[in-house]
Amino acid sequence: MEGHNSKIGRLGEDLAGRFLEKNGYQIIDRNFQTRYGEIDLIARQADEILFCEVKTRLSLQYGYPEQAVDGKKINHLLQAAKIYLKIKNFNCFWRLDIISVELVGNREPKIEWFKDVSSQY
Repeated sequence: MEGHNSKIGRLGEDLAGRFLEKNGYQIIDRNFQTRYGEIDLIARQADEILFCEVKTRLSLQYGYPEQAVDGKKINHLLQAAKIYLKIKNFNCFWRLDIISVELVGNREPKIEWFKDVSSQY
C-alpha cells in the first residue's frame, strides 16, 4: 500500500513528466534504483539525457522543494546517473536537473526547473 508521502511524490513526478514532455523531452525511465538512491525521471531530447530529481511540497512550512536537495544528494544522483549510462551503454551529453513542484492550497501547481545543478557542486 502506498503511503501519503509516496502518493504526493508520485503526483509530483507525474506533473514533472508531463512538464518535460511539453518541453520536448521523452520520458525513457522512471524510478531507477541504485545503491546510491533513486533517479525519479530520466528523459531524452535528441542526443541529450536528462536525469531529474523531483521534489514536491504541499506546504512551504519547511522551505521550497528544491531546498531539500543538498550536495550529498547531488553526489549520489551523479553516481546513480553514471551507473545508468553504463548499464544502457549510452555515450552522450547528459545533465542533472531538479524539478520543484509546489501543490500549495487550491492554487495551480507551480513547477520550477533548475537545470544542470551538478555544476554548482
